[in-house]
Amino acid sequence: MQQIDMKYGDEHINISLEGAKEVRYLTENPMKEITDTAAEFKKAVEDGVIDSKPLKDLISADDEVTIIISDMTRFWMRQDVICELLVKYLNEVNKVPFENMVVVVALGTHRGSTNEELEKLASSFVYSKVKVLDHDCDADDLVYLGTTSFGTEVRVNKYCSGRKVICIGGTVHHIMAGYGGGRKSILPGVSSRLTIKQNHERALDPEKAMTDIKVGSGKLALNPIHEDMDEAAAMVNPVFGINIVVNTASKLSGLFCGNFEKAWKESCIYQQKCYGLPIEEEADVVIASCGGFPKDINLYQSTKSLFNATRAVKKGGTLILLAECREGGGAKDFFDWSKPLKEGRLDEALRKDFTIGGYIFYAACESIRKANVLLLSKIDPEEVKAMEIKAFDKIENLLKNVDFKDKRVYVMPYGGSVMPQMKEDYEKFCNI
Repeated sequence: MQQIDMKYGDEHINISLEGAKEVRYLTENPMKEITDTAAEFKKAVEDGVIDSKPLKDLISADDEVTIIISDMTRFWMRQDVICELLVKYLNEVNKVPFENMVVVVALGTHRGSTNEELEKLASSFVYSKVKVLDHDCDADDLVYLGTTSFGTEVRVNKYCSGRKVICIGGTVHHIMAGYGGGRKSILPGVSSRLTIKQNHERALDPEKAMTDIKVGSGKLALNPIHEDMDEAAAMVNPVFGINIVVNTASKLSGLFCGNFEKAWKESCIYQQKCYGLPIEEEADVVIASCGGFPKDINLYQSTKSLFNATRAVKKGGTLILLAECREGGGAKDFFDWSKPLKEGRLDEALRKDFTIGGYIFYAACESIRKANVLLLSKIDPEEVKAMEIKAFDKIENLLKNVDFKDKRVYVMPYGGSVMPQMKEDYEKFCNI
């Protein structure tokens, strides 16, 4: 009898696949693991820079520097280690005083950080030496930089204007922008709520009640969200980009530094070759874990695993998603969209009052239509009923609804990381 072990919150869940015809694990391709992070960092910002001068030649001792990092939902990339190395480098090599540096957490529209989280995100060393603060998308002192060709009015955090900006980001596949990291540190990271709304509402098809087919994971060419983000980031014009790719154990695998756009694109290619997984056919049953806490901190973040897993399951098949969701929906308005969904006017309501949480809810509903989705979670089953998700708080009860006999089963231990792709799509996505 085959047993599988899957992460769930801080726990591990065991599932028996008795009677399954075939079981295949969908995991990342073999990835190197960097053991000496300090040495790799020094190499990446000096001799190994991508289409850029070394970092030591880009910033002077009297420059004011803003370092943009991600929030707790992306702490899996362990940016704190890189942030500490960067701050020490700027101080020791570039001779920038600590008081001339500011670290801004790119919250976008996410919830604010606690003081303990700010220290964790930037590292205790940085927190003790440098001002570390959250971006506020509703602040009164955001700076207007211009309007993109798409019509997005770009307003950003005041510390991202008139200063040398360095962005630290984690590169992953992204349901809307094609890939995370890079220009996402600017938009949505440090932009106004209106700027974010104007950009993200382009996820919807301009004519049909559906997501625009040009938008999606791995898609950059002609993707209006990505191209709009690119234009906004160019207005900030970061002097340097640091792009992190980690393996599923959150160990550093790749560090791509230098020219803000080109170094990020190199990281995207590496990410795709590592985490883009070609498959020949879809499975009857897919079992996906987000990879435990904090990746399954809420349903908003856990949809990354939902989106990837539905790519691997047959239409009408069964998807088992393990997502603890100790913070519920995550986005403040996430479950508010259940009402227009029940009333059959979700598309109309989202176009009228677009929010990020609303779109992720919308996209999740699109994905769920493909399969029978069973969710192991702390979320109240009634909260997800309208989405046509059946939720359970005990794996034993969930498995009463699944028959593995003679079924092809795919197991995704880190559903938010690995993106299954039909073979024809894999090669296309590798050519960025």
